[in-house]
This record gives sequence, C-alpha cells and structure tokens, in this order.
Amino acid sequence: MEAGEGKTPLYQANVARGVFGSCSVLFDNVSSLSGVSSATPTEEMNGAGNLMDFLDEPFPDVGTYEDFHTIDWLREKSRDTDRHRKITSKSKESIWELIKSLLDAWSGWVVMLLIGLLSGTLAGVIDLAVDWMTDLKEGVCLSAFWYSHEQCCWTSNETTFDDRDKCPQWQKWAELMTGHAEGAGAYVLNYFLYILWALLFSFLAVSLVRVFAPYACGSGIPEIKTILSGFIIRGYLGKWTLLIKTVTLVLAVSSGLSLGKEGPLVHVACCCGNLFCSLFSKYSKNEGKRREVLSAAAAAGVSVAFGAPIGGVLFSLEEVSYYFPLKTLWRSFFAALVAAFTLRSINPFGNSRLVLFYVEYHTPWYMAELVPFILLGVFGGLWGTLFIRANIAWCRRRKTTQLGKYPVLEVIAITGITAVLAYPNPYTRRSTSELISELFNDCGALESSQLCDYINNPNMSRPVDDIPDRPAGPGVYNALWQLALALVFKIVITIFTFGMKIPSGLFIPSMAVGAIAGRIVGIAVEQMAYHHHDWIIFKNWCRPGADCVTPGLYAMVGAAACLGGVTRMTVSLVVIMFELTGGLEYIVPLMAAAVTSKWVADAFGKEGIYESHIQLNGYPYLDVRDEFTHRTLATDVMRPRRNDPPLAVLTQDTTTVEDVETLIKDTDYNGFPVVVSRESERLIGFVQRRDLTLAIKNARQKQDGVVSSSVVYFTEDAPQLPASNPQPLKLRRILNLSPFTVTDHTPMETVVDIFRKLGLRQCLVTRSGRLLGIITKKDVLRHMAQMMNQDPESIMFN
Repeated sequence: MEAGEGKTPLYQANVARGVFGSCSVLFDNVSSLSGVSSATPTEEMNGAGNLMDFLDEPFPDVGTYEDFHTIDWLREKSRDTDRHRKITSKSKESIWELIKSLLDAWSGWVVMLLIGLLSGTLAGVIDLAVDWMTDLKEGVCLSAFWYSHEQCCWTSNETTFDDRDKCPQWQKWAELMTGHAEGAGAYVLNYFLYILWALLFSFLAVSLVRVFAPYACGSGIPEIKTILSGFIIRGYLGKWTLLIKTVTLVLAVSSGLSLGKEGPLVHVACCCGNLFCSLFSKYSKNEGKRREVLSAAAAAGVSVAFGAPIGGVLFSLEEVSYYFPLKTLWRSFFAALVAAFTLRSINPFGNSRLVLFYVEYHTPWYMAELVPFILLGVFGGLWGTLFIRANIAWCRRRKTTQLGKYPVLEVIAITGITAVLAYPNPYTRRSTSELISELFNDCGALESSQLCDYINNPNMSRPVDDIPDRPAGPGVYNALWQLALALVFKIVITIFTFGMKIPSGLFIPSMAVGAIAGRIVGIAVEQMAYHHHDWIIFKNWCRPGADCVTPGLYAMVGAAACLGGVTRMTVSLVVIMFELTGGLEYIVPLMAAAVTSKWVADAFGKEGIYESHIQLNGYPYLDVRDEFTHRTLATDVMRPRRNDPPLAVLTQDTTTVEDVETLIKDTDYNGFPVVVSRESERLIGFVQRRDLTLAIKNARQKQDGVVSSSVVYFTEDAPQLPASNPQPLKLRRILNLSPFTVTDHTPMETVVDIFRKLGLRQCLVTRSGRLLGIITKKDVLRHMAQMMNQDPESIMFN
C-alpha cells in the first residue's frame, strides 16, 4: 500500500516560500491512499449517546480534521442532531435553559446579519479605494487628494457641462510637475508615470500576498467550491487572508491589470462568514454547519459585487454550494439583503446604485434581433472554450516549469506589458468597470462619449429617451477601431493574468470581452437598420426615424454570453444581468445568449473555468453534474488490489497499545477497520486515526497502568486476561459501529451516487460480513478520471 496521505509536511514549506503551481493551493504530489487511507471522522460513531459522551470527555481536538482532508457529512449531521436534541430536552428544565435554546436558534440569523454588515462595508471601502487609486495613476485632486477625478470635479464650481471631466482642481501629473497639460512631453511623462504607478501597485500586491497570506491570491471561487464540498484548507478563510485579500484586491484592480474584484469579493465574504462562525460554538465545532454559513456568505459576496441580492442567492445555489438545505436558502437571502442594503447606504459610486454599470433601456427588442443575440451566444461559448484551454495550459506550465518559482517577476512583467499596451487606447486605459459602464450605456442627448458621436438631424424634436437611429459620425468609426484593438488585447492578456499570485477575478474581464464584441455588433446592426430599413428583415419593425436598435443592449447580451461561456452559469447569470438592467423585458435575449453560450461551450468540454482549476490542483471534488455511465463494480476499485499488501486492520481485543502505536507510526492512513480476528475478518467497526492517537495519549497521561503491552479492546466487556497482564485500555467509545458498507458486486454507478449524495469519506467493501477492502473518495475520483482517459494521479488530496 502506498503512504503519504495523512500528513502534508510540504505544506508549511511551500506556504513559507509562497511558491505554488497556480494561484490556487498547490503542493508536490501526495501519493494515493490505499487500504485504509481515507477514513477521517466516522459517519455516526456509536450512535448519538456514545458520540456525545465521548466528545464531552476532556480530549483536545477530538472530532476535528487534519488539514487537506475531507469532512464526514454524515458524522457532522449526527453531531448536530445530538446537540439539538440535548438543547431541546434541557430547555424544559428552567427558564434560563429556555433562553439559551432561543439564543441558539437565533444565532444563525445573527451570524447572517454580521456577515451582511461586514461584507457590505468592505465592498464599499474597496469600491471607494479602487476608484481613487485608479485615478491616482493619471493625476491628483489639488483641493483634496483623497478625491477621485469624478468626485474632485463634482465639488468644483468651474466645471462646465461640455467639459464635465475637466476642472482646475484636478491636474494630471505632467501638468502638476511641468505646468504643461498638452504636448508630446506631457504625454510621455503621463505615460511613464502611469506605468510606474501600475508597477508599484502590483508589486505591493504580490509582495503582501507572498509574505503574509499566500492563500489571498487568485479568485478564490475554485477553493470555495471545494471547501463547501467538505474539504479542509486551514487558513484559507482566516483573519490574515481576509485582511491581506482586501488590501491587495484594491492594489491589484488599481494597477490596471485585466482582472476584476467580483470573484475575490466572494472569498472576502466567506472569510467574514468564517470569522463570525468562530463566535458561536454551534458553527465553530461543526464543519457541516459552518459550510451552511459559508454558502450564505458566498451569496452575500455576489450581492455586493453586482448589486444583485437574488442573483447572489442563485449563484450560491447553482455554482458554489454542495449542500444547500431550505434553511440555508432563507438565510442566504437575508445575508444578501443586509449586504446590499449596507453597500447602498455607503453609496460608493454616488449614483444611488450598487454597481457602477447600472443601466436602464427604454426601447423594446424585436424578434429579428434574436439572430444577432444567438450569434453573440455562440461567440461567448467559443471564447469561453478558448480561454479555459489556454489559461489551464498556461497555469499547468507555470506549475511544472521554472516560471512558478518567480511569482513576483511574473506579476511585474504582465503588469508592465499591460500598462504599456493599455495606455495609448482610451478604452483599455480606464478601469474595466468604467469601460463596461460606457459600453452598456444607451446614447442619450447628454452623452459625450465617442460612441455617441452620431450625426444629428437638426429638425429632430423628440423626447430625450426616444432618440431615433442616426448615421454614425467619425467618432463612432474611430471608437470601433479602438474597441476592436481593445477586444484582441483583452482576450490575450486575460489568459495570462488569471491565476497569478495576486487577487484576480474573472467576471469583469469576461464581461468586458463580451461587452466590446456586443457593442460592435450592436452598432453594425443599428447602421444596417438605418441605411437599409427597406430590407425585409427591418421592414416590419424599423421605420425611418424610429429608435429601433439599442447597441448598449447588445453589449449586455454579449457580456452575459462570454461570462456564461467561461463559468457555465445559466439561471443565476440571467438573474444577475436582469438585476443590473432593472428591466424584465430583456430576460429573453439574455436567456437565449446564456443558453446558446453554454451549449456551444459544453460541446467542447463540460468543465467551466472553476471546475478546470479544481482538476488542475487535484482537489477531491465530486461534481454533482458529472455522470458515471461505465459498468464497473466496487471490487474493481477497492483497495487492496491484487499484489498489494493486506489491509491494515485492528482486532477487537488482541491488539496491544504498542501494536497500535507502531501501526500509526508506520502508516499514514487516516483510519483502520476493526475486525473480530485476523482469521475471520468479520467487520466490527471503524476507528479514526486522529481519535485513536488522542485517546492513547490521553490514557497514558491520565490513566494509571496503561503501558505499551496493555491490550486495547473495542468490545463492551474486557477480554479474559492473565492477572499478570497490565491494565487493558477500553476504546469502544471512539469506535464507529455503523460504518457505511457495500458488497463487492455493487455497481460503481451506485457507489459514486452514494459518495456524492451522502458526502462519504470512505465505505468498506464486504461479502457476507467479511471485510474485503475499502473505497475512498480519492479512489472514486481516480477511477472516474481513468474512465474518462484522464490522468488519475492528478487527484492529490483525499
């Protein structure tokens, strides 16, 4: 049998060096578990009574889990049921106990309230800081240096409507240093300082992440999905990670890199959830209950990221959560509501909206427009496939070559390239959120953007919100060329940016790619409708002088299509986009684009970007959407296999303390089956390695007469021993008498379903009560990978 699963000595060293294969948590290969490799906590221990009795004893860390191991959902559920039963029975004894039971019942809502308040506040602070630091790369406000460009000119009395972005209080760096605002010298100086600020911000971000919190890098959503499925990654949701991720997220977004803050905000919200879980023993001592809170926190994170509370709840349900009971749905809704309300109170954008790119359209869409909408969906699916394959190939190269050893250099190089190429193009120079906001906007009479440089009819007299289609002016054609270059730039640079050792979200860059493509298509359709309104496709719905086509709507549909192609979201994506526009009328175009995008992307591969990164990092994630259709049996997958050493087991009443300690020392397995005897191999139960170690250590310290030659027994009554023998040690309380078992002829399709739906760590394989072997979660995942012609050794953790 192979060893190496129980401990991860490389973890501390790798964290100290800050060198990971991709931004996710990566370590050197941890070899497979065989035999008894996977048993972390037991499913139900001895039943409710024994479990609670055992946990009430003064054993430190009993019932907890090792780092990089999976929790046992059945055991956690059983523990919570026992705790609730105990509180309910005590509540009838006195008024004080009744009050305590009520406080326990309300603790979940209190945690949700705290999560919503903190995550909303942090999101508001991040938005304000990003706004200021992004503008700091170009200039400074002389009246108050902490004002962004827009805030600076708001407060000015000398701002004119035509030049609303220009005011004497705001000066670019060249003007401040040399006194000249125009000319080649000023342009070069502004260019140089823009690059310098970008490099400074990115260097600070990667340095802080590497030194203080290696887990603060990346989007965080792949790891959140894995944690919510039951995996333990200690420190990933810790206080230091929360602090560093918040600070470095501001720095990374402000540096101008092609990344967003929306994905990392989910990680930040989950860190808030984990922080408040530690205040209540109900959640801090039960990993299953903790994950219910984290599911709700993920909803709050999306709520403040997009200003979409309902979309946040659906995102948590559809995309990240593994176990989502109805109670969690209600609490997720409450947390998302409080978070959105808190962010709205802060009003970071000054427009009384939760996001920068909130828009409202006033023109209906027409059936003929479904064709370009579906074509945008096809583009989104193709872009999603291209991005996932290219990004995973680059991350794998980073992981397996010398590139991964120089994370700071990589970030500096990508930032330098991004800044040098982005500055000359006004659509890539500005922040990606501002770009999306401009692309989404409808061209009203008050817009001064190049995209709204249409040739107006002097005789036009219509309401502001119903401006007819007009011929494009030179500004629009100039903007189209710049947008085409921006599209190519964003497509390429995002592939290399996502996965670096800084906080980096993917929602905004993906939406930007789709919004650029959509706006280009929208303008093309608009001009076709204007110049060829007598064509049969336009004749029925686009009369001359009518406002037929809204290019901003095409940008929004394109953004939804590209985001769906990368993440494979559908329902939550449409609801998020609907909440952004505030109009039910555009649900059908968004649905058409999202579904088309998913169909096209799924034709090339079922995994979205987050599932692909989970696979890349070897996390033990059993996706509920994966189908297993192969006709293999449990006996084909169980360990030990032919030519393997026999299964490591304990006997019920003949093993000594020394035998147990030797077995623990010589193996790294996480648990051991207990049998009647080695000859009969009749299964009695299963004991967890961690509980076994703690119990023996505690007995040696507190129980007289326990020595190496003492017999360990798991039966109710002590075995008959000679009087000269030392005192035996009874460990029945830590024995799980009801481990989950299957027969050797159980189809693997059924076994996979059992692991997926019950959240098992392992199940034992028997025939007529006789122990044959064990199947771990890692064995299941490796078998599934093998059946799909993938590398089974890529599954590194159990």
